[in-house]
Amino acid sequence: MREVFQQELQEVQERLVEISTLVTSAITNATTAFNESNVALAEIVIAEDHKIDALAASLDELATNILALQQPVARDLRIVVSALRISASLERMGDLAEHIAQLARYRYPDKVVKKSLRTTFAEMGRLDIAMAEKLTQLLTTEDLRLVDEIRNDDDALDELHVSVFDAVLGETWKGNAVDTVDVTLASRYHERFGDHAVSIAKKVQYLATGEWAPVGQQ
Repeated sequence: MREVFQQELQEVQERLVEISTLVTSAITNATTAFNESNVALAEIVIAEDHKIDALAASLDELATNILALQQPVARDLRIVVSALRISASLERMGDLAEHIAQLARYRYPDKVVKKSLRTTFAEMGRLDIAMAEKLTQLLTTEDLRLVDEIRNDDDALDELHVSVFDAVLGETWKGNAVDTVDVTLASRYHERFGDHAVSIAKKVQYLATGEWAPVGQQ
């Protein structure tokens, strides 16, 4: 029974990595579709989001069964409880990637944002992709150095998010109401994607250390 239990715990961790890998692919394609007005990539992201949802639901079922049948304690319990919370954040990250792709599809063949903000959104997309890649690596290795890297990327993302709001509220903004709504939503989707990455990084830190230490402290 103990061997079966350990196999189940390993499967939980492997499924988290699988979902995170799909999320990385989704945000990569979504930001490319968004920045390049690539409707084909946007459609791929939208069509494949159900895979992330299904895997997250399946993982939750596995984790719940482990809690009910195995009654894990100590680190084993942390693994299962953390997995339930991490899967929820990963599923939401997939949704946010889908939302970014939907904006690209809605505005095709036009680009979603005005030329003046395209460099900003390209950088926001780059940061989201970098965070997703580091998150997958963190879930695979539990290398806690990646936690601070993810947090630093999120800080940079937050600054860009603020700069977008400054731009649309400034006197030089020439976008119409639709432009303003699109840009505001897009910036929020990018920013929230990063927030979820940080939240997962904190949970992995807890899983590794057993302590809810603030990110940046070891």
